[in-house]
Amino acid sequence: MLARIFAAVEAHGPGLVFIDSFRSVALAGHDNGGGDGFIGLQEFIQRLGMLMTSWQATTFLVGEYVDASDPNPVFAVCDGFLCLTQSVLRNSVVRKMDIVKMRGQPTVPGLHTFRISVEGITVFPPVRIQDHAERVPPPATKRLCMGVPGLDEMLGGGLPCGYSLLVSGPSGSGKSTMASAFLAEGARGGETGVIAAFDQRPQLSRHRAIADLIECGQVGLVQAGGTEMSVDEVTTLLVAEIQRLKATRVVVDSLSGFMLKIAPAFREDYRESLARMTATLASIGVTSLMTSELEDRYTDLRFSPFGAAFLTDAIIVQRYIEVESRLLRVMAVVKVRASDHSNELRRYDIDAGGIKLGEMLDGYDGLLGGRPTESRDSDSGDSDIGNSGGVAGG
Repeated sequence: MLARIFAAVEAHGPGLVFIDSFRSVALAGHDNGGGDGFIGLQEFIQRLGMLMTSWQATTFLVGEYVDASDPNPVFAVCDGFLCLTQSVLRNSVVRKMDIVKMRGQPTVPGLHTFRISVEGITVFPPVRIQDHAERVPPPATKRLCMGVPGLDEMLGGGLPCGYSLLVSGPSGSGKSTMASAFLAEGARGGETGVIAAFDQRPQLSRHRAIADLIECGQVGLVQAGGTEMSVDEVTTLLVAEIQRLKATRVVVDSLSGFMLKIAPAFREDYRESLARMTATLASIGVTSLMTSELEDRYTDLRFSPFGAAFLTDAIIVQRYIEVESRLLRVMAVVKVRASDHSNELRRYDIDAGGIKLGEMLDGYDGLLGGRPTESRDSDSGDSDIGNSGGVAGG
């Protein structure tokens, strides 16, 4: 067997040599002779190693080895060792690559997710913050406008550059509307943006302005291609699109939809992966807005079902309230790290022009409980909270 391989290489002088399946060749070489006589596996590997050094070619030995920790002599003679695995969980198939060995040079540790498509293999390595350290984050003293009149004042003068903002609320509360206003405001100032959409397709959504910005190339779109993604894959796609457009604003809409697109094998580490993604976006200096779906539970006050609220620099919460048999919306800024901000609960409406902030809701107690009552010291005759027009859908 070795003689035939050597003769073929000598005859063609290739730059690349592939032996597939090498495991079958090795077994044939030392079990059945194959022209070389019966030799042990160790001797077979040593002879092959000597031949490969004389070929002046890059050789790929492809084989089916179940356990990478098995003391197989082929693992010692090779300069590099890539271990590919495939796991099946429920109806999901996940492929990962581990660079076990690469002689004479450092490698990125950890399991690398990869995807096989008609274009070949695409690898998504674990994202490391230091990979993007060359891009200097902007000073947090600079503030960005949100595109919603009155919201910048609530945030203490706008959202600081390089910050991550979590907008959480129930379905229909206007999270995507606020995200669209954030990107559109940047575009008006000459900035480019990127949106990762998991709940809906922006081109077909009610936010026509964002669809137009995507079409003209001022906003890049990252969409989930299936339901077997990893956070590292999405982060890699996001960073690539940010670098392509030199984007300064990023939207992830939404973390809840994102969770459904993640393969079951990655969901246990979803929170840790989100922390890496948020830190990576901050390290390259973009300002990010992430939305999160919440059930309107009036018995508790939560900001994210994934325990991810602490990962972000700022939080805006949206809630529904019932007043005089009307369903109304209220909004509050929960935090802006290292900055003063409003502590008011402000009513808001949504119409064709976007979010319209109203006044602070004076004279009511228990707003966060969903069914506020008039304060004892307020004059009920002065309140018109329930007398305005209906609230448009968001």
